[in-house]
Order: sequence, then C-alpha cells, then structure tokens
Amino acid sequence: MASAFFFAPTKAISSSSSMLRCALFNPAGESRRRDSVKAGVATESPPSVINDLVAPPLVPSEPVVTGRGAGKLAAWRSIRKERWQGEMAVEGDIPLWLDGTYLRNGPGLWNIGDYDFRHLFDGYATLVRVRFGQGRAVAAHRQIESEAYKAAKKNRRLCYREFSEVPKPDSFLSYVGELASLFSGASLTDNSNTGVVVLGDGRVVCLTETIKGSIQIDPDTLETLGRFEYEDKLGGLIHSAHPIVTESEFLTLLPDLLRPGYLVVRMEAGSNERKVLGRVNCRGSVPAPGWVHSFAATDHYVVVPDMPLRYCVQNLLRAEPTPLYKFEWHPDSGSYVHIMSKATGNIVASVEVPPFVTFHFINAYEEVDSEGRITGIIADCCEHNANADILELLRLQNLRSSAGLDVLPDARVGRFRIPLDGSPKGELDAALDPEEHGRGMDMCSINPAYLGKKYRYAYACGANRPCNFPNTLTKIDLVEKKAKNWHEEGAVPSEPFFVARPGATEEDDGVAISIVSDKNGEGYALVLDGSSFEELARAKFPYGLPYGLHGCWVPNK
Repeated sequence: MASAFFFAPTKAISSSSSMLRCALFNPAGESRRRDSVKAGVATESPPSVINDLVAPPLVPSEPVVTGRGAGKLAAWRSIRKERWQGEMAVEGDIPLWLDGTYLRNGPGLWNIGDYDFRHLFDGYATLVRVRFGQGRAVAAHRQIESEAYKAAKKNRRLCYREFSEVPKPDSFLSYVGELASLFSGASLTDNSNTGVVVLGDGRVVCLTETIKGSIQIDPDTLETLGRFEYEDKLGGLIHSAHPIVTESEFLTLLPDLLRPGYLVVRMEAGSNERKVLGRVNCRGSVPAPGWVHSFAATDHYVVVPDMPLRYCVQNLLRAEPTPLYKFEWHPDSGSYVHIMSKATGNIVASVEVPPFVTFHFINAYEEVDSEGRITGIIADCCEHNANADILELLRLQNLRSSAGLDVLPDARVGRFRIPLDGSPKGELDAALDPEEHGRGMDMCSINPAYLGKKYRYAYACGANRPCNFPNTLTKIDLVEKKAKNWHEEGAVPSEPFFVARPGATEEDDGVAISIVSDKNGEGYALVLDGSSFEELARAKFPYGLPYGLHGCWVPNK
C-alpha cells in the first residue's frame, strides 16, 4: 500500500513540470551504486530454523521513540526498539507441517526525535520475521537500513522525500540544489516500506514505489544486504509497488509521465535485467497515468488498470500535501482497463469501465467457452467505491484520534469483466454483497497456486463497524458469495497471508497468518485454519508492533 513520493516547494518553478516529467522516466535518472546486489551473489544461510530457539537474541538498541499515539494500541505508534529477537509464547497448537518463515514489511517508525510524520505511508520500514517449526515460533524485527533511514538516524532530521514529507531547505540556494536533486532522483526516498517478495531464484527483496527502494535482505538475519540494482537501460524512477512474481518471472509496470502511459516489463528469475514486454498508452482527457500501486495477470495476459486517480505534476511540486497528495481525481476523464498479451506485447482489449479506486488487485483469470476459446478476463480487486477519501483517512492523526467512530469509507470486492470480442466497454460490479465483510475490504492474499487462474477463495481485512480502519480478518468465498470473519474487540490485524499445506489438493487447505496489535498494547502472530477460519494458535510478541502492510512466505528446505 505505501507509496513513497514527494513534494517540493513551488517558488520559482513555473517551468519545472516538464523537467519533472522527464526525470520520472529518464534512463539517466538513477546512478549506479557500489552497494548494489546482483544476480548470482550468494549468501550463507544459517542452520535450520529451529536452531534459532537456542541462539542468543539480537542485542536490542536503545528505544528510538517516546511512545506517541492514543491509548495503548501499538498499531499507530513507532516501534519501541530498532531490533529484537526471541522465542514466542504460544497459545493453542501450531500445525506441525507449518515449517518456514513468514516475513512482513511495513512502515514502523513515524518520528525523528521530536518531529512526527503525518501519514501512515511515511514511516521507515520495519521488517518482522516469525519462524515456525515443530509447533514452535521464533520472532524478530529489524529496521531496513535504507539510505533514507540511515541518514535520518545520523542527522536527526528528514533527508529524503517520503510520501507526504520533504526535507526543509535552509536557504534559497539549498532549495535550488534540492530541486535539482528531485529531477535527478537523488532526493527520492529508498525507504522500502511496502512489500517483500521472494524471487524465483530465492533472493528476498523489499519494495516500494521508487525503483531505488528495491532492497535485498537476508530472510534469516533480517540484515540489509544492499540495493537490488536493475541492470538495464530502462531508467525511470517509479514502478508498481506490487510486482507479480512466480518461480520463472517478475512482472511490473513503469508509469510514464513524459508520454502518458505504462511500460509492462519482465525480468527472468536469476536476472537483474528488465525487458519491455509492451507499452500501454493512457486514455481519457487528462494527460497523466493513473496510480498503479498494483495490477493483475492471468496465464496469458497482463491486466493494466488506468484509474482516474491520476498523477499530478503540480501536486508533486507543492511544499505541503494536498488532500490527494501527489494525485488528482478525474472521474470525468474516464476509467479504463487494458489487456496485454504476454506472448506478443500487443493490446488485445482496451475498454472503458465505471470509475474505480483500488490499491490492491486480488487475482485475475481467463473465461473460456465450451470449445476452450478465451472470451474474456475476470479481474478482482479491493475497490473503494470510487472514493479516494481513503488516502486522507490514513493520516496518523486521523487513525489515532478517530477510534470508535464509524469513519471507514465503504469498500467491496470489485469484479471487472473485460470482453475480448472488441466491445468498447467492460463491467465492474461487487463480487458479493459487501455487508458480508462489513463493507470493508483491503490487504488481500490467495493460495499462490491459483495465481492467474480461476479461484474461489481470498483472504483479506474487512470491517466490524463502527471502525476507523479495517479491523477483521475475512475469508471470501467467491462461489457461495459468503464470508467468514474473525474479529477481536479493539484489535487491528494486518494482512492475512495464506500458506498452503504441503501436498494439499483443496484450495483452502492451509493457514492464514496475521500479525495483530491488540487494544492492551500487546501483539501476537495469529494462525487461522484456512478452511474453517477458526483460530488455531497465537504466538505472543513481548510488546505490540506497529501496523504492517504486506508479507511473504519462505519455506524451509
């Protein structure tokens, strides 16, 4: 979800918009760095997961925050220590087959000294690890050592541009220099606080929406290994925070603000070189691409959303954030979905759809007729009823002060139907009654074996109202159009990540793992049965952790 971008003072920059457009898609925009991590660089892995149960804990750093935030709930307060490791007390029974490491990434440090950040997406990345094995759990967390984080820690001030934060220039000359660094990309954050993925060759990379914010980490020690360097000539400064990763490839989108559109690029497993699969030109009356925080793909096609929440150069250059930050809402410009062939890079459908707002696509698959011909594409997402107010709700002040109020905007499982017969329009409807999940919907996962294929189940965060933020875990049945919900009063759960049982033949045979901040200031890793959605176990942290975003699973080998 987190989007790392940037605001600048607007004095004396009337001619800067075109320069910024060039910078955002400029092959020379990012310089090479010596600390990059390339394909083929091996690191030694420590012994089996359970050996950690007797290993000495990491030495805790001094507390880095003063515990700001309302009440005892830790979800919206900065992490108490830079790093920690230890065994967890387990209530219930962790399945013995659950053998591997769950990693979760997200913003976890929202202040520098006495200066408080404004937005959930601004926080410096905190990586959390929970290792499961033999029915036991060992946890750790550690700050990702991005250049942005290290500079802030050293200088006790903001040094790079975050989502709604910008370094304050000391003088006009320093402002001019800072503006130049924006155009070159040097001042953009590398704070990789959004997602974490396992590449096909086993490397683990943390990501955000700046390309320079692709950072490789060691999943066993949580050590920051260095920047993941893309070894190609594509340039650009931003990409989708959520690539589509399989054992064989890495797909992502590169928004182009210079020639409004999107490049679809592919990187083979074991490589650091992206190659262009094809290009999509924006449609509509506003000459800017829409936000592409995520997208979807099927076995044969890439689904490229063209959302009316459009990048806005003028907003990028403002000294203070607008209500929609770096975007503008243009529903009258039209909303579109484009379908690209993976085999040829050609656009096989480009249709207008009703206005929509989504951070996260869930999955997509191909519809076929009785003769096996592909007739259309189904793509599901967490859709916020074409209401961009969710961005403003995620200000930390709102999250900390509106507890108990029913202010969460409605959301649904939005289902696109995109015909492949040349029709100019597609459909967008709710895949099930939103009341099934409390009219809240975000932070989703599926059984990875069903990625790009027809599927039945999704696991996400829903709502038990009144609430100011998604506060339930929900299992969505897209065939029966029903939901099963887990809720604990006052708790804030993060994304439920589905892990399939080895050898399973049923889609929902596995567990959903979520890290929960409870109302008493404590926290735990929750393990739910993927089928019944009943609690199997909870493993307790020594203290509550901040809310996190997205995770991945690294099985033991």
